[in-house]
Amino acid sequence: MDQGNFKCVMVEITDLGSVLKNSLSLRSCTDVICCILFILAIIGYFVVGIVAWSQGDPRKVIYPTDSRGQFCGQAGTPLENKPFLFYFNIMKCASPLVLLEFQCPTTQICVEKCPDRFLTLLKAFSNTENMNYYKSYCKEFDISKVFSAPEILREGLCPAMLTPSKPFTRRCFPALQTKKGTVSVGNDTVFDDGRGKIRNVTDLLDGAKNANVVLQARQVAMKIFEDYTQSWYWIIIGLVIAMVVSLIFIILLRFLAGIMVWIMIVLVIAIIGYGIFHCYMEYAALKNNPGSDVSIKDLGFQTDFSVYLELRQTWLAFMIILCILEVVIILLLIFLRKRVCIAIALIKEASKAIGHVMSSLFYPLLTFALLSLVIAYWAITAVFLSTSNVAVYKVFNETECNYTRTTCDPATFNTTNIRAHCPDAQCLFAFYGGETYYHKYLIALQFYNVFLFFWCANFVTALGQMTLAGAFASYYWAFKKPDDMPAFPVFSSLGRALRYHTGSLAFGSLILSIIQVIRVLLEYLDHKLQGANNKFAKFLLCCLKCCFWCLEKFIKFLNRNAYIMVAIYGKNFCASARNAFFLLMRNIVRVAVLDKVTDFLLFLGKLLIVGAVGVLSFFFFSGRIKGIEGTSPNLNYYWVPILTVIVGSYLIAHGFFSVYAMCVDTLFLCFCEYP
Repeated sequence: MDQGNFKCVMVEITDLGSVLKNSLSLRSCTDVICCILFILAIIGYFVVGIVAWSQGDPRKVIYPTDSRGQFCGQAGTPLENKPFLFYFNIMKCASPLVLLEFQCPTTQICVEKCPDRFLTLLKAFSNTENMNYYKSYCKEFDISKVFSAPEILREGLCPAMLTPSKPFTRRCFPALQTKKGTVSVGNDTVFDDGRGKIRNVTDLLDGAKNANVVLQARQVAMKIFEDYTQSWYWIIIGLVIAMVVSLIFIILLRFLAGIMVWIMIVLVIAIIGYGIFHCYMEYAALKNNPGSDVSIKDLGFQTDFSVYLELRQTWLAFMIILCILEVVIILLLIFLRKRVCIAIALIKEASKAIGHVMSSLFYPLLTFALLSLVIAYWAITAVFLSTSNVAVYKVFNETECNYTRTTCDPATFNTTNIRAHCPDAQCLFAFYGGETYYHKYLIALQFYNVFLFFWCANFVTALGQMTLAGAFASYYWAFKKPDDMPAFPVFSSLGRALRYHTGSLAFGSLILSIIQVIRVLLEYLDHKLQGANNKFAKFLLCCLKCCFWCLEKFIKFLNRNAYIMVAIYGKNFCASARNAFFLLMRNIVRVAVLDKVTDFLLFLGKLLIVGAVGVLSFFFFSGRIKGIEGTSPNLNYYWVPILTVIVGSYLIAHGFFSVYAMCVDTLFLCFCEYP
């Protein structure tokens, strides 16, 4: 090469190296209107939170509520020593009203403990000791002013009978048990209902089932919470192991990219293969077990999920899923074997970039912290909004009445003419609601809370993408590495993103949030139409859900590349998105083959870490590691910590590998711009 040509090449390279520097000196604030709109939305979000916190009361979720809207067992109240809710007539809970309004049409009071014996008011009334015991399950009243048991029943001061009960989720339910297929309470299969009628225990069963329909989820949640309290430190240890393994893997990838990728591929195939083998062994071991051939459909929903592991069909399903996954991965590797070598070269270059910007590996911690803050604010605000209603009382009665289900005031109920028209009517607590201006627009505030949650979460994710893109772009455009790079590439890029491009970040995340909210609404409509027989509506809804899912994926892909272009050139979001789109279209073959093959290899890395930590946690929490069987905690559901560790490991691995993915995408886009 002669001297003239050498100078031309040097000038061209120098010009390329000054691309980012020139864009930095010419930068100005982009998408200012959207920035202002985002700031106003955040201020409004804080206002909604303050209003919700001033009006809400989370105790409505924690404590059961009696017929007067008081909380059972709440500290600092007269009911502090009465933590359990007692139903005057549990059989009324068999009414369909329970499923419609989640409230039994019977008086409910707070008690110190659940009754432990059969006893009717008529029998208790003739014995002072029994009556003193019985009064603890009655409303407060002066017995000297009441002349007979029928009068007490007519005024609704006491239940007609007591049945042996046990507390469940702080509510007293009949202590039902089954002996040789016969349902009994204690040792009795029949009982006196206190009104002179002998009834079967199965009547109690029907009422308890319906009263319990709302509490099934809470039962599972309480057991899961108990498991977390027993295993939280082991879960943290598992997540720390996942973090250490991910960090070691990334460091090794930095120096041994080619070898590590092939090791990663072999280990992923081996781990999935072992999973197939283990599922087959479990499937074969259950062959002669009684009841193991019952189908999952016939078994139905069970709160004890370990029951499903006793079914052969469960392990067969796991084995089929793993076999399909194994075959898909092997076929992809066979057909893409030539492209894998090129992708490894791209990963090697990304490893060099990360080696010069090591602080980028820890940036996901900031993203995780910000996302945790957004999620916590949304969840707390949602709880306070949902509990900011006031107690609503309604008329309940057993006979036909024109005032049924109308609102009432318990303080003045006895002075109204409702009792004259409906002698057996009662004014009981129904639910939490309200008719004020605030309560009318409560659903709108909940919607605003959900929308701002999506917007803020997408903004935090977009900020991380633009920050990393700017840091890695400074590596690509540096003529002398690392001399021409900023001293702190990540912090410099973060400062530029917040100073100049907050509006662009808000614009892109706003578009994505609107699509996600529409998807949530479609899921809500789908849930509402599950019982409908309109096949056309279901088909249309299914098509819409599919279209918006595809649209969300496309917008995420376009936003990601738009943020890279904003980080490089400093243009507004629309111009950057347009430039990124046409740049990718001009290199569609490279994008479809090279970039996506690299993403596939990085996904295998995440799968390897999750699989290794998941297998380890499975053997530990199920007590199958010899020598330390007694170390694992006693749990209701051992899959709770296992799933937590698996999900947490994936998030941790995704955090580390997302840095690699962003580096690859940035270098790839820079290469397409100036190869």
